[in-house]
Amino acid sequence: MPSPVRPAQLLALAASAGAYALLAYAVPRSHFGELLGCFGVALAAYAWLLRARLPLRWGLGAALALRLLWLPALPQWSDDYHRFRWDGLLTANYLNPYQFRPDELVAQSAPVPLPSALARELAPIYPKLNSPHYYSVYPPVSQAAFWLGAVLSPHSERGFAVVLRLLVLAAEAGTAWLLLRLLAALGLPPRRALAYLLHPLVVVELAGNLHFEALALALGLLGGWLLWQRRPAAAAGTLALAAGTKLLPLLVLPLLLRRLGWRQGLAVGTGALGGLALLFAPFATAALAANVGRSLNLYFQNFEFNASLYYLLRAAGSHLTGYNQIHRLGPLLAGVAGLAGAILLLAERRPTLANLPQATLLLLTIYYLTATVVHPWYLVPLVGLSCLGRWRFPQVWGALAVLSYTAYRTTPPHESMALLALEYGLTMGCFWWEWQRRPGNG
Repeated sequence: MPSPVRPAQLLALAASAGAYALLAYAVPRSHFGELLGCFGVALAAYAWLLRARLPLRWGLGAALALRLLWLPALPQWSDDYHRFRWDGLLTANYLNPYQFRPDELVAQSAPVPLPSALARELAPIYPKLNSPHYYSVYPPVSQAAFWLGAVLSPHSERGFAVVLRLLVLAAEAGTAWLLLRLLAALGLPPRRALAYLLHPLVVVELAGNLHFEALALALGLLGGWLLWQRRPAAAAGTLALAAGTKLLPLLVLPLLLRRLGWRQGLAVGTGALGGLALLFAPFATAALAANVGRSLNLYFQNFEFNASLYYLLRAAGSHLTGYNQIHRLGPLLAGVAGLAGAILLLAERRPTLANLPQATLLLLTIYYLTATVVHPWYLVPLVGLSCLGRWRFPQVWGALAVLSYTAYRTTPPHESMALLALEYGLTMGCFWWEWQRRPGNG
């Protein structure tokens, strides 16, 4: 017989719903105090509900209901969806989003003439873009989602957002199913899935802000499930789709070598890379790799936000040289992350498919600790992976990442180093505490 829900748990769910409704429809990201207050209410309710052991069925129902609250809303905390719509409208009109920068298309000397109907749709979007001078960096599966939104709702910004939100909700439903299956396969309690499904960062950044980490995580988990079911060919295709949504799943491929054996691991990796190449094929031009590479390079040599180790090194470099060293530090830290990943790969004592989620979690943690840009939604996959093992620090990190939104109180954005120190100090403190308590450490 299912466990009954208690009145106090219903009150906590109602408080969460009220907080999310305000965040969805009334609190822009520039109002940091209100934003933090509403997020804090949702976070306190989340922590209490997990501690009070909310029944699984109620938790799953609440996860869906809290996401549906956002259905007709426009994203309040992120303006990335404007670029999603721009790319989708281009693709729907047979223009390659990797071939032309937005500023090129609106210039008087545009490389291609825009149809008048398309030009009218794009004109009000262009001033809202946060990166009009850069080529698109969104991989082809994401581009397909943007295309679908533009085809189904070519003239309505809100309609476009609803289409994407339905896709995100479908992906989240898949993630819920896969987490429950993987937890059962690992012999872990199914209620652990609620630590992801009810986490405020996950609800706000995926259902709210329409970030496609939702689909990348669902496809990545599906790839892991297919490997568990001994279906390597299907897993390779699924991992190609995951990387075709967000490129980050490619980092997982080296972790498969010792788990599957070098021959099968290389076969899965080659299949995933080949599948990704096929996904890019419809967009292939002579300049495709160069254009995408230029934009990706910005994340290592130009952009900086909510970083940790990089900011410490930047401060030291500026003190020594008098100017920002990002052009050197970004590639250097990327190399450090790659080296640390290789050490992790070689140092694993007993690599198995059962501990693949935790190895992936640690690898992504290293990557983000050395990154120059760590937007809060980047941490969503870490929160999901944390449900499948012993680490809980990603749930803390995800909760604290909201502090980075203080940067948007001003124009241009200005980050608070004190709040960044609080975010990373508490996160690393939690990691250290968990590390000291790990099995075999006394």
